[in-house]
Amino acid sequence: MNLNDLPENLSEPKEDKTCDHLLNLTIPDISLPTQNGNLLKINRFDTFKLIIFCYPMTGHPDRPLPENWDFIPGARGCTSQNCSIRDNYDNLVKINALPIGVSTQSVFDIKEMTMRLHIPYDIVSDQEFIFTSKINLPTFSIKEKKFLKRVTLIVENSIIKKIFYPIFSPNTHIYDVLNWLNKN
Repeated sequence: MNLNDLPENLSEPKEDKTCDHLLNLTIPDISLPTQNGNLLKINRFDTFKLIIFCYPMTGHPDRPLPENWDFIPGARGCTSQNCSIRDNYDNLVKINALPIGVSTQSVFDIKEMTMRLHIPYDIVSDQEFIFTSKINLPTFSIKEKKFLKRVTLIVENSIIKKIFYPIFSPNTHIYDVLNWLNKN
């Protein structure tokens, strides 16, 4: 099974202006648990740029995806997005950028995914919607469960310098990120 293959006829997410407020916003002083359960500070003043990519959820081999997942614009493709970032991790580091994934999945589920897919960067759990609420990230719901919409933030010295939203296709989005980083 090729994780970069997505179902045909996926619905493309539409621009809804829910991320316009994020440009030049300062990331609040928040720490979230990584796949290893350690807290990672999101508000950083490092010499590198952070690529904070938020996504709904990665599938688990032993569980079905939520009902009608493929019909929700922007929901499908989180695993392929993580794999494309993994495959370009060295390219990001070479241009002084570090990816951090954000999902509202549990640390347990994130750990399973990072081990299975050999992810070399941190994925943090925003299961309590702390980060999501503080900066008002866009979400969607299925029945009673809330998920993050897919959005990528390029952050420099804790200030959001670039927003990618909506994102389609998730498996090739990394090339948009690399292109922007190489020019800026």
